Amino acid sequence: MKRIPQYGPGTSVVAWSRRKQMNPAYPLKKIRHITDEDIVMLMGHRTPGEGFKSVHPPIGELPEPECPMRKLVAPTEGAKHGDRVRYIQFADSMYNAPCQPYQRTYAEMYRFRAIDPGTLSGRQIVECRERDLEAYSRLLIETEMFDPALVSLRGATVHGHSLRLSEDGMQFDALQRCVLGKDGVVRYLKDQIGIPLDRPVEVGKPMDDAWLKEHSTIFHRLVGTPLRDDHEYIEYLQRIHTLRTRYGFMPKEE
Repeated sequence: MKRIPQYGPGTSVVAWSRRKQMNPAYPLKKIRHITDEDIVMLMGHRTPGEGFKSVHPPIGELPEPECPMRKLVAPTEGAKHGDRVRYIQFADSMYNAPCQPYQRTYAEMYRFRAIDPGTLSGRQIVECRERDLEAYSRLLIETEMFDPALVSLRGATVHGHSLRLSEDGMQFDALQRCVLGKDGVVRYLKDQIGIPLDRPVEVGKPMDDAWLKEHSTIFHRLVGTPLRDDHEYIEYLQRIHTLRTRYGFMPKEE
């Protein structure tokens, strides 16, 4: 019998949203379109139209020693061409953002190859070869894992975003990298580090409250789905904490 991964417990909409993001067989819904040039501008690692910088020659030109693993594992395009390693970092609001730091790492590890994710309390960074990263970033920005108001690209000066929302529903950003226009479209005026762009980059309109609540991966008692409403998730967490407490005493499950 073929084993079907569960990806996570729970019966709530939050649990379902988490599972579908982690499941690589689930095609994430595309909501907006970002051009290649715009993605390059938002990340700020190279100038649009500039070639990829490399740290070593293409793998096919290297005198690699014989290794069975190299025959089993195909290199990514970035590794194949010797690209340098770059990064993208996201900050997610606790107010029903469609993703959150730990969830991003789980989803990326299931969906992407050759990555190095880093998870913090209010932000999540992923590093890999540059041309691979740009392809991965497109999926992270164009699909239901992103909301222009509640998810931000922030390579530096991240703090403060989780404390409150502005009157227009945007996350607080000390560097004000993106703004909500009078036409309802969010535009980045600076790249993820905070360096001003030559022109604004549009990332679309914020999703409405009903959509956010339906697609959020964050439990929230006041504005979203309370954790205590998902009894299966509570049971799962209680089991983990019980076993962690008993670990030093050689726990045995009845």
